[in-house]
Amino acid sequence: MRTTTKIEELDIYVWEGKADIVDRVARCMASFDVEVIRADDIAISPERTALRPSLAIISVSVIDSGAFILRDWQAAHGIPVVWVGAAPRDHDPSMYPAEYSHILPLDFTCAELRGMVTKLVLQMRAHSAKTHESDAMIANSECMQALLHEVDTFADCDTSVLVHGETGVGKERVAQLLHEKHSRYGKGPFVAVNCGAIPDGLFESLFFGHSKGSFTGAVVAHKGYFEQADGGTLFLDEIGDLPLYQQVKLLRVLEDSAVTRIGSATPVKLDFRLVAATNKHLPQLVKDGSFRADLYYRLAVIELKIPSLEERGAVDKIAIFKAFIAQVVGAERLAGLPDLPYWLADAVADTYFPGNVRELRNLAERIGVTVRQIGAWDAARLQRLLALARSSQPVPAESAAEVLVDRSKWDMAERNRVIAALDANSWRRQDTALYLGISRKVLWEKMRKYQIFDEEPETRESE
Repeated sequence: MRTTTKIEELDIYVWEGKADIVDRVARCMASFDVEVIRADDIAISPERTALRPSLAIISVSVIDSGAFILRDWQAAHGIPVVWVGAAPRDHDPSMYPAEYSHILPLDFTCAELRGMVTKLVLQMRAHSAKTHESDAMIANSECMQALLHEVDTFADCDTSVLVHGETGVGKERVAQLLHEKHSRYGKGPFVAVNCGAIPDGLFESLFFGHSKGSFTGAVVAHKGYFEQADGGTLFLDEIGDLPLYQQVKLLRVLEDSAVTRIGSATPVKLDFRLVAATNKHLPQLVKDGSFRADLYYRLAVIELKIPSLEERGAVDKIAIFKAFIAQVVGAERLAGLPDLPYWLADAVADTYFPGNVRELRNLAERIGVTVRQIGAWDAARLQRLLALARSSQPVPAESAAEVLVDRSKWDMAERNRVIAALDANSWRRQDTALYLGISRKVLWEKMRKYQIFDEEPETRESE
């Protein structure tokens, strides 16, 4: 049966050991947009496997190699593994760990290989789609709604975009939205690159690509990031970490809209949109001489600022936390539990997260796993997790005084919200608690925390 699944932009790493299978794999996959890489003698970058769909084909003959530690390798690279061996799996379970269920015989045919690769590509796409769907941006706060309005406004422009924001606010997700909403580039690939993770000496190979035979180990031609993004979006995260000599080369590609692979003299014309992101103040880096002014002006045609989690406030904090909890616990199990406790929602809203959404997600995963295993909102356990999270927070970049000022501003906004709800319900505690969606006890705690007293209306009227 002929498959209609389109296999493209895929890396296949082959550890052949004594099996001599690299050339066979390359011949079988020659009609697809697949790069076959001999992996026996190279260090595979987890950053690359995170950016491009990848899988490994490994001969069982490498297991005894001191350079190959089975579980550590899989844990580091996190990609599907197809094992190639002469003996059936059932004959030697110690040879094939249970978690590796993808097996090909040593004399595999091209049809068998293509069928296995197609199966794994479909699985990876399904996983990616599920992750993408669960990663939708929550924007209940006014500042996030304003940001998404800006994204909608500029998404269909062809010009470069520079995204600012603290660590963990979701800069890559905003870049993906800009990509998806573009009428032309949105149909092409989205290539994400962390500029702070480019190994020294590999910039040219990774970004520009190389021709077959251009250096030892270049057994096949390789498309660099620029070519991979052709027709789509190239997202350069942490652009402020790019060294000056690499900035010059990036600028040249942007100016010429072309790239020349290592070992080739023929330039390849390119058409992609560039979205860059940073948590640094690039104008200051320009003044300091560590970032090129001409590159900055080329990148910052449109600038978007992503608000921090503190700026987004309690409404987004709680909504994001609930979404992460639902992912971890699972819809079926969560349906059998009471609603998220008010005290837990209040604790999350009142916690400062220097790592923003990324740190909030970590806390939600800890709590979600606990709730899933216990089957209840165990207050004692969860409060210990909250206390541990607060005690292990890294010191934020700003001073403690600045943090206190920011939090006092947030507290004042929450205090005014409670007072407004009390006014709307004639200061009746039970009605106000129902109006706010919290318990009467939590309302009392908020009134005590924010020092809201019964005489508050008269005091404000007299003012």
